Amino acid sequence: MARRLAEQPDQFLRVMAQEELGLSTDQLPSPSRAAISATLSTAFGALIPVLPFVFLAGTTALVVSAIVSILAHFAVGAAKSLVTLRSWWVSGLEMTAVAVIVAVATYILGALFALG
Repeated sequence: MARRLAEQPDQFLRVMAQEELGLSTDQLPSPSRAAISATLSTAFGALIPVLPFVFLAGTTALVVSAIVSILAHFAVGAAKSLVTLRSWWVSGLEMTAVAVIVAVATYILGALFALG
């Protein structure tokens, strides 16, 4: 059977994905639906740190934005645990740590480029 499947690479890949990963091309969403979903979730996620600046100004807006962003990253990481089957708090902390590292790196790069 393996030899017969190997003669048809597309069919072989489909069977391996089904057997080893539990994936089926019949169950995958359409590319347009996936694109719309990704666009909307990115847009919503991008609004979270900006929203405090609509209602507040200066340092207060910056602090509220940082707190809201950290909580949102933790919530997304915790929700991710529903798919990954990892501990919700470990997943939440991991996502938060990555976000904080990216924020610090972005700040440092911004400060370096501002000097030039």
